[in-house]
Amino acid sequence: MLGALRRPFPPTIRQLLVPGFSAQKQSAQTQLEVCGWVKSVRRQKNVSFAVVSDGSSSRGLQAVFSKDTIPNGLTNGCSVKLRGQLVESPGTRQEKEFRVETAEIVGECDPDASYHTHRCTFFANKYPIQKQSLTVDYLRDQCHFRARADKIGEMLRIRDCLSRAVHAYFEKEGFMSVHTPIITSSDCEGAGEAFSVSSDDTSNASESKDDTSDEAARHFFRKEAYLTVSSQLHLEALATARSRVYTLAPCFRAERSQTNRHLAEFWMLEAEWAFTQSVEDLCVVVEDVVKNAVIAAIAQEGHEDSELNFRVHATFMLGHPWLRMSYTDAVEKLRIAHAAHPQLFVFAPEWGKGLQSEHEKWLAKEVGGPVFVTDYPMALKPFYMRLNADGQTAACFDLLVPGVGELAGGSLREERLDMLDKAMERHNLLGQEEYGWYMDLRKFGGAPHGGFGLGFERLVSAVSGQPNVRECIAMPRWAGRMLL
Repeated sequence: MLGALRRPFPPTIRQLLVPGFSAQKQSAQTQLEVCGWVKSVRRQKNVSFAVVSDGSSSRGLQAVFSKDTIPNGLTNGCSVKLRGQLVESPGTRQEKEFRVETAEIVGECDPDASYHTHRCTFFANKYPIQKQSLTVDYLRDQCHFRARADKIGEMLRIRDCLSRAVHAYFEKEGFMSVHTPIITSSDCEGAGEAFSVSSDDTSNASESKDDTSDEAARHFFRKEAYLTVSSQLHLEALATARSRVYTLAPCFRAERSQTNRHLAEFWMLEAEWAFTQSVEDLCVVVEDVVKNAVIAAIAQEGHEDSELNFRVHATFMLGHPWLRMSYTDAVEKLRIAHAAHPQLFVFAPEWGKGLQSEHEKWLAKEVGGPVFVTDYPMALKPFYMRLNADGQTAACFDLLVPGVGELAGGSLREERLDMLDKAMERHNLLGQEEYGWYMDLRKFGGAPHGGFGLGFERLVSAVSGQPNVRECIAMPRWAGRMLL
């Protein structure tokens, strides 16, 4: 039997600041250890104060130094290791403070020092993350430091919380977490926006005897390869064996859009499960997983961000079921609004055309909360979506959220082999070797199934209040820019 596990880490600042962590738990002889980075320093004649953060909380811990314990080199941005006692604070701005008994500067932060590598020398006029307000563009230029900024730090904590909540939800519902390929042989969405993958080294390409053509020899895998734009097709294969599967994984899209909703590298929450036969089933799961994740974020971060609770409740209408609306009804609503106010939309709404971002945001705002728009025209959707009985629309949905627009999309998948044949023929995919396995899934023990994909950065944006998804991921990439 295992004995008590040794605690390898000192408590985080978040753990120290929770009401349940009391100074009474410490004996007079026991020192606590606090590690982190100094956010500000205030010196007085006999005592000095520093706010220390380790990233676990938006609230820093006030450290109190006597003349004898304050170390040389205590500056904004330096990393420290402090030992001392957590005590009740006599001040009104914080309930607890840390009375320092010994202090060590682990990493200096000289604002005027140059630093060098084996190649060159760099000069920094000052530590980039100062106490004053910093613009979004400035922080992007300081991407390697921007996680130390308050807003980005809060976003990262919310992102972590949402991720944990998503995994907890699917585990509770009996789903298996799986890892799908990053490199694929197909463009799942068929939009032609995939990044090609190639290798500069073709020295061993002709060693295979089964195909010695020059065209095949050019490719590392002896065929075209791409960075994935979606895990859906691979999830379908796994769902036919494991019933319920999901992944939270990176996706890539070579789209040159410069809007606040698009990244070249982003993360998608995708789930697929067998034996489901209605779009309503899909909508229920999406509504549940999003609400569960959002509630978890409120529970973790709500006491640190006074606006989070109001913002999230106003966006996600947590106490109410989300509306369902057909594409046909949505277009009719848009047409009536456009007829009454011709300047309302840049793009006139019309049945048979895709909904623009302005249409999606207007619908969500008009409804006053999230809305599932279902049954889009089949001509607008990929080949794998199931055709409805009307012969015109797909058994699908998009989830529209106020301030964000489209957050998630999903569908029943076409499990009828003859109908899938026709759909692939319409998209000029029939007979292509890379989709042969996809057809086999229907031939051998196929079952009705469906699933969805949710843009994780867009969810982070809606919860954190960051209007641009470039501030909803640690190191963003978009057309013309790759930070770090």
